[in-house]
Amino acid sequence: MQGKTVLITGGAKRVGAAIGRRLHAAGANLMIHYRSAAGEARVLQAELNRLRPGSVTLIQADLIDCDSFPNIIQTTLASFGRLDALVNNASSFYTSPVGSITESNWLDLIGTNLKAPLFLAQAAAQELRHRHGCIVNITDIHAERPMKNYVVYSIAKAGLVGLTRSLARELGPEVRVNAVAPGAIIWPEDHSELDEVSRQRIISHTLLKHAGDPADIAGAVHYLIAEAGYVTGQVINVDGGRSIRL
Repeated sequence: MQGKTVLITGGAKRVGAAIGRRLHAAGANLMIHYRSAAGEARVLQAELNRLRPGSVTLIQADLIDCDSFPNIIQTTLASFGRLDALVNNASSFYTSPVGSITESNWLDLIGTNLKAPLFLAQAAAQELRHRHGCIVNITDIHAERPMKNYVVYSIAKAGLVGLTRSLARELGPEVRVNAVAPGAIIWPEDHSELDEVSRQRIISHTLLKHAGDPADIAGAVHYLIAEAGYVTGQVINVDGGRSIRL
């Protein structure tokens, strides 16, 4: 990863920040995108730039607005002179049970989880082809087995799995495209319905009987970018075996 540049969407906190730290430790320069987490983004940037000055730059954008995507790519190139990998991590997540789904829900959840990865990949395709780079999409084990009451989110992540495989065909042989599907890694923010009993029930459905850690996702992303030169169109489930027990 030495000297390579990675763009991470939603990279300011939680899983995105863990991915950034792992790739940065491997030598990568980072363009970290954020929407509203400016404070967390600046703290992470300062932390990593103390380790390697000038290695991390920030860009703010609302990924619902596809018009901003060419600027994200051009700013990355202006900052580091290259783009070697795109990690589509940013995601909206909330319930959308049948009977209460609105068009706004659809536009937001499909927009951040499916539309943005497609159009960002399109904006980055020329540079990624030039660098023989790669794309890693962060999907969800529930793309294959939808969660009750999360209709639109589950549809969006299922679409992202399809997009991963489609882009692998479209962008190969120059660009590899893969995905990582987390399970019980980090609990959602501001979701009080996931009380301790609910969390323990989810963990009990894993084969390893414990929750994972954002570092587990970061390790899988690092593998797909830096070590998986003959892997494309694949989805790695990082879920403690939960996907085969759902």
